Amino acid sequence: MGATTSTDITHAKQNAATAVETEDNYEGIPIPLLKKLYRGVTHPIRMLPDFLIIGTQRGGTTSLYRYLKAHPSIGPSSNKDIHFFDRRFHRGVSWYRGHFPTLLEKYYVERFHGRPFVTGEASPSYLFYPHAPKRAAQVVPHIKLIVLLRNPVSRAFSQYHHARKIGYESLSFEEAIQAEEQRVAKESERVLQDEHYYSETYKHLSYLSKGIYVDQLKTWMSVFPREQFLILKSEEFYTDPAATFNQVLAFLGLSETAVPIEKQHYKQYNNNTYSSKMDPTLRNHLQEYFAPYNARLYEFLGVDLGWDK
Repeated sequence: MGATTSTDITHAKQNAATAVETEDNYEGIPIPLLKKLYRGVTHPIRMLPDFLIIGTQRGGTTSLYRYLKAHPSIGPSSNKDIHFFDRRFHRGVSWYRGHFPTLLEKYYVERFHGRPFVTGEASPSYLFYPHAPKRAAQVVPHIKLIVLLRNPVSRAFSQYHHARKIGYESLSFEEAIQAEEQRVAKESERVLQDEHYYSETYKHLSYLSKGIYVDQLKTWMSVFPREQFLILKSEEFYTDPAATFNQVLAFLGLSETAVPIEKQHYKQYNNNTYSSKMDPTLRNHLQEYFAPYNARLYEFLGVDLGWDK
């Protein structure tokens, strides 16, 4: 795990030295740092995840994970996006374990409440990151993998607006699409050649590449058997979140339960919430661009997701 040194603690104490002790710190040490230290110390008695939501970005993964956390048989990770299998694999399995519930909690729930107890995380960039599958197979070979797939045209447009919001994009959507290959090609090649190299450009500006799902799924299914995957359509999750949620629970072997579904979680699906609208001509062009990739995906999965209609 990434060790916290005595120097780290000293700096934390100095930064809080003049502050009045509040619920955010204890004896001058910030509570988040204390929690991090505690998770690190207790990692030998912590679980590894039973499931991963691996994608896709802007496909509803945050809402789905929020609902799963509310289930009494699911213990959440310390945060949704741990990014262990893409960005932080170098920190080691001990560090990763530190983000999940303890085995004592699992024993208590199963022994005294008579129900199963599982845990998992959601890092939607895992689906796209080429080295994530083999890393996950090495650490959690029997894990259950959940994939939300969204119409790649709508997904790209949503990602574009997200990139603008967080300051990674300044071009118009059409300009960004046209510039993608030039901006990302070298970064993509370097990521493929060096699994220790991590690129924010590759992550944030791959609008079209991330929508070629068939190649990403084939990479994952080259190391994991098909039965360990649950492939979901994001649009169906948006239309009927309760039904999709119960489908996920069945996949995880958990009982159905009522979870409050809040429609405002799905603002990203409504194009009217964006500062600009996609030009119809550009949309048609992108639909044509993705059509052959979608056809390969439908054949691979044995189901037509209906994105080309």
